[in-house]
Amino acid sequence: MSGIGKKEAVSVGGLVGAYIRSMGLAPGLNTQRIFRAWDECSGAGPFTLKRFFRSGTLYITVSSSVVRNQLFFQKDLLLEKINAALAADPLFTGDNRTVGYVKSIVLK
Repeated sequence: MSGIGKKEAVSVGGLVGAYIRSMGLAPGLNTQRIFRAWDECSGAGPFTLKRFFRSGTLYITVSSSVVRNQLFFQKDLLLEKINAALAADPLFTGDNRTVGYVKSIVLK
């Protein structure tokens, strides 16, 4: 019986990740995951007016100067929490060269 060989089993998560990469959806999906991680980790989602991500930097505009000052002193902790949340997210592709992990946060 030759001709049909055994194929290795692939998990559904692996298939989804491969599909996301092959269709070029990773940058947009990663950006949305980063924004969601910001809202969850910072608690400042209701105060966030604008979100922008480029070249590893997350730019955030908040509506309150008091909230901005509080977040400013927590930037290092927030950076760790956001990246930990992204690492735990099965749909986040950290090896994407366009949109990967957050390297810095700029508050406006």
